[in-house]
Amino acid sequence: MSGAIPPRHRADHRQLQELVAGLSDGVILIDPDQSIIWANAAALEMHGVERVSQLGRTVSEYRDRFELRYRNKHQVPDGSYPMDRVLAGEAFDEVVVEVAPVGKSDQRWTHRIRSLVLTTEDKQPDCLALVIDDQTERFEAEQRFEKTFAANPAPAIILRLSDLRYIKVNRGFLEMTGYQDEDVIGRTAYEIDVLEGAARRELAIERLQEGRTIPQMEAVLQLPGGGEKSVIVAGQPIDVGETPCMLFTFADLQGRRQAEEALRQSEDRFASIFRLSPVPTALMLHDTWRLLMVNEAFSRELGYPAPEAVGKDAADVGLWTDPRGKEELARHLQTGSARSLPMRLRTREGSLLECLVSGEAVELSGQRCVLLVAQDMTRHQQTEAEIVQALQAVLQDTSWLSKAILKKLESARRERQPASPADGRELGRLSPRALQVLERICSGFDDSRIARDLGISRNTVRNHLAALYRRVGVNKRADLVIWARDQGLSGVSRQDMILRAAAD
Repeated sequence: MSGAIPPRHRADHRQLQELVAGLSDGVILIDPDQSIIWANAAALEMHGVERVSQLGRTVSEYRDRFELRYRNKHQVPDGSYPMDRVLAGEAFDEVVVEVAPVGKSDQRWTHRIRSLVLTTEDKQPDCLALVIDDQTERFEAEQRFEKTFAANPAPAIILRLSDLRYIKVNRGFLEMTGYQDEDVIGRTAYEIDVLEGAARRELAIERLQEGRTIPQMEAVLQLPGGGEKSVIVAGQPIDVGETPCMLFTFADLQGRRQAEEALRQSEDRFASIFRLSPVPTALMLHDTWRLLMVNEAFSRELGYPAPEAVGKDAADVGLWTDPRGKEELARHLQTGSARSLPMRLRTREGSLLECLVSGEAVELSGQRCVLLVAQDMTRHQQTEAEIVQALQAVLQDTSWLSKAILKKLESARRERQPASPADGRELGRLSPRALQVLERICSGFDDSRIARDLGISRNTVRNHLAALYRRVGVNKRADLVIWARDQGLSGVSRQDMILRAAAD
């Protein structure tokens, strides 16, 4: 057939053009002589051009200007372009190709193309048409899904609902189960039953048949090498392309159960150590000081039975006697821990215990807590007072040294040997204030007397005392006095005594 179009046919072509001009699908009309005679705006936009001439005057020019590839990235050869196939009289419903201008790989569209042949009254080809549906966004979304699905570490598998065959599986599922890709793809849900042993199997199967969401539930997967794996499985209906499918995702329960068992054992060990500790110990909430746990030593020493104390704030049971001491403890805990802070705690009966309190900020079950340990110093101080009295008797008159005093001193010496040779060098490392406190301790002054004598608070005296304990490595006042004597310190110096008397 020649390129000349009879007037009646040209009129028919104009009517056809007017009919399809406003369609969202692209339409390209081709003459049987290979001429590209018309294209609507949608078809031009799908090729990134503005005029029909930019597509090419003929099918051959179109091939020179545009490169077509199949979805597997193989190039469509000359003679197999959709235009070539429609010129050959071939009818096809769907051909999916990627289209890009030659030399411009950054511009690429995905077209789904079908053919349409218009014939004359004597059944001869009159006008050939390609109807193009732009699937670029859809296939780009599918590519993103494919990449995300493959890279997702969470195990997942996709089942086609029409025949219940698996069509996709990701690396996470293969690694979790030990299957290979070919062991899964194409197999049916009956061969690999991901709902086996499901807690609500009947509901899951019903939802699967209806193509509805399957809620999370525990199930058992059979492994290829034998054995089973406990998992949590859930199903979500999705479309892959235009095919209804079910996306199954999994969580491996084995690791979670191992972690839960390890946590349970750890908590059991903590509870045993906590309960059996000989030192009064309490677990409290960090912000409110509410008691969560107390051990037997806490109940015994402070008189609060666990059922009576647990659940109450420490202030409600009257544990604190000095708000400043609690504030100092809280300030130390801001850095994570507090060590050997002198504090007075009130017992259930109302008596006071002189304690060295230590605390550690911990996290338990997602809550910020404080583990508090209180060492009762009352009995120790009573013993220390007896020793100090004995030392004072020694200093006043050696003739008063009784066997009982000598025995007490000897016993105290055996409990702790001097930390270093008695050359006085350790005393030289103390600050002037710490040395003044130590001198008065050796002279038998109590905390109130030392505070009054030096013009400082009792809390400051206790802090110096705690620091001296740590430096020397003792926890008794008597041991501290013995250490100071071994270092050559004999109490308040004569100069200090004269200055104090002058001040009085």
